Amino acid sequence: MSFERFFDESALFRMCFVCTGNICRSPMEEAVFTDLIAKSGLEERIGVTSAGTGDWHVGERSDERTLSVLDSRGYDGSHHRAKQFDPDWFDGLDLVVVFDHTQERILKAWASTDHDRAKVQLLLTFEKEQPISLDVPDPYYSDSAFFDQTLSVIERASYSLFHQIKPGIQGAQ
Repeated sequence: MSFERFFDESALFRMCFVCTGNICRSPMEEAVFTDLIAKSGLEERIGVTSAGTGDWHVGERSDERTLSVLDSRGYDGSHHRAKQFDPDWFDGLDLVVVFDHTQERILKAWASTDHDRAKVQLLLTFEKEQPISLDVPDPYYSDSAFFDQTLSVIERASYSLFHQIKPGIQGAQ
């Protein structure tokens, strides 16, 4: 798949959120971040997409529990279709955000340069107060309540990340 099919290459800052299967955590993050971008009027400046390290769910919609929790908080995840991260995307990205150390290791192994490896960052490293663990647990094998808890973690970290990149994006206009 070509990366250009997933967001506007003219965006000033381009990000990809990567989890394992691209049906739970990364679609949550993409929906939350897309909402933050829209509310700030920066749709022309920041491009986001999401993907998984694995190909198990390529082409599928997000997990129903993901869709349900997103909808309950006013986010739209209905258009999402899972895709697998392609290492060729590194050239077109400024930041690759992952949710746990396993994804971090995989993406850094796929990166062919130190520059690309430096683009891979754990989501929770953007939190103002560092949590004990930097991994966002995968809710896939859990219940709906855990999906809700996971979305809360993702929202907090998303706000922190957004507020860190927003001044640079606005200053470049």
